[in-house]
Amino acid sequence: MRIVSFNVNGIRAILKKDFARDVEIMNPDILCLQETKAQDDQVAEALEGFKDYHIYSNSAVKKGYSGTAILSKEKPLAVDFDLKIEEHDQEGRVTCAEYEDYFVVTVYVPNSKNDLSRLDYRTTWDEALLNYVKDLEKSKPVIICGDFNVAHKEIDLARPKQNYDKSAGFTQKEIDGMDAFTSNGLVDTFRALNPDQVKYSWWSYRGGAREKNVGWRIDYFLVSESLMPRVKKAQILNEIMGSDHCPVLIELEN
Repeated sequence: MRIVSFNVNGIRAILKKDFARDVEIMNPDILCLQETKAQDDQVAEALEGFKDYHIYSNSAVKKGYSGTAILSKEKPLAVDFDLKIEEHDQEGRVTCAEYEDYFVVTVYVPNSKNDLSRLDYRTTWDEALLNYVKDLEKSKPVIICGDFNVAHKEIDLARPKQNYDKSAGFTQKEIDGMDAFTSNGLVDTFRALNPDQVKYSWWSYRGGAREKNVGWRIDYFLVSESLMPRVKKAQILNEIMGSDHCPVLIELEN
């Protein structure tokens, strides 16, 4: 079972690049997308060529903003959207598909903004998301993936000292939010299987950051501890272009 997560930074924009070919090469059983930047009907139209997949999307009230989607070869038992908290459910940031053995949740966590004006909101979001995941876990294990908009440890960004507690994505509050996930029974698959590997999943469009590999690892697969023995591979696919993020993947034994 191969699951891929990709912040596409606009589904209509990335389809004008090599996205269809890249998906064919990656060949995921489940493809989780963030930042689709399209309404549900626009997502359906953009992805109408992906005939092998059942497609489920969750769009923001604000057009052309945020949004998540799941493409699945196997039809899920059920699909659900949002955290069921009105203030958090306006931006299409959560899509959840239920399968026999686990839930797959894709999430686009709010960015705290350059001036950190959304940091307090982001903190309440992190708490709500953790509660949501722990509630799902009462039924079966959870795989949660997506753009968490935080570099967890110093190894996860190229310039930790310059950014610590100053830049969105590496403030102590955001780090505490990720700590809460990893200390409450959710495993960061990439770091568990690649403890010392320096690899990033997002680069600024400014200053040739990707070419210089001045990046951040902010895209994750977290899984319930009970699922971790089945995770045989966790990778970051730097070679795949088309967005300011690159895809991340896990492979599970059936």
